[in-house]
Amino acid sequence: MLGLLLRVLPFWVREPLLIAVGSVLGARITYLAVHEHDRVAAVLGAVFLVFTAIRVRVVVRALRARRNPGPATGPAASADGAPSEAVARAWAQAQVAAPAPAAAGSAPGPVTAGKEPNPWGQAVAAVAVFGAIAAALWLAPDVLPADDDTPRPASCSDTEDEALPAVYEKTPRAATGDELCEALNRPDLARLLGTPTEIATSASGTSNTAALTDGKVAQPEAEVTFDTYTVNLSATYNGLSTAQYVRLVKIAGNEGEKKLRTLTVLGRPALLSSEHTMKIEFSLGGEGSSGPVQQGPLARTLSVALDSRDRGGSYDITVWSESGALPDDGVLLGIAEKVLPTIPERSVR
Repeated sequence: MLGLLLRVLPFWVREPLLIAVGSVLGARITYLAVHEHDRVAAVLGAVFLVFTAIRVRVVVRALRARRNPGPATGPAASADGAPSEAVARAWAQAQVAAPAPAAAGSAPGPVTAGKEPNPWGQAVAAVAVFGAIAAALWLAPDVLPADDDTPRPASCSDTEDEALPAVYEKTPRAATGDELCEALNRPDLARLLGTPTEIATSASGTSNTAALTDGKVAQPEAEVTFDTYTVNLSATYNGLSTAQYVRLVKIAGNEGEKKLRTLTVLGRPALLSSEHTMKIEFSLGGEGSSGPVQQGPLARTLSVALDSRDRGGSYDITVWSESGALPDDGVLLGIAEKVLPTIPERSVR
């Protein structure tokens, strides 16, 4: 395509374009070769500069030929002094198609020479076109829409085809793990955590049952992970009220360790507590073995009763980080006030 375009363009358009392109590419490649000490680039830059010099010489000889034209007795000479085949053919055809000489005695009419195009005008136009093309290529990245490679927030995994445990059919208002995940994975969750520039790297939900209950207590949960914090939302549909849980902790004597704080959230009894997470290491292959369960970073949990009468069960929002840093308690309260009202309630089928 480029070769066809160069053959079609007139001499006074094609040559200035070749000179402009060759000089720019030659100078740029040579500059990079000098700074990066690249011999291949240096040779390539020299080739472009030599090519440009040859084209300049051709244009100079053509200009000299136009200024000092020879006798017009035959085909015009080419720019480098050799007859041009195309011009020779055109001259021969003009001689064949020329009209017969006028009759004797008739006065010859004035011969009007065709106006030839101005080579300087064509050269300026060619350079202007090249400049327009270069400007368009230069501005294209700012004008044209770029590929959108912005990281996307993680979406909740699709587990709609998985069968729910039988206890979910028997538990009124039991939400599924997918529903908890959709409620927790909010666009403004990072802002609520105090890290507005972060995006969720993973999000998931599972419809589990509580441990040591033989599958008789529904306990769905969802988890959303960021670079700084991880947030877990779970719902436990049992008969243990918030007040009963506080009494059990006081009886066990670890109230101070858990840093309990009772309050009211959305008109329901609530409890703030702290507890260390568990850390389990697995060895994948090799001679090593899985390590014992270790104490993980500290986590802060806000437990909110399922209803204002505190008849049993709770929503639990837990936040922790690998570094052990925890957000203020106000962060958990803000998440609860935004997330809990969006959890749908299910009825028994």
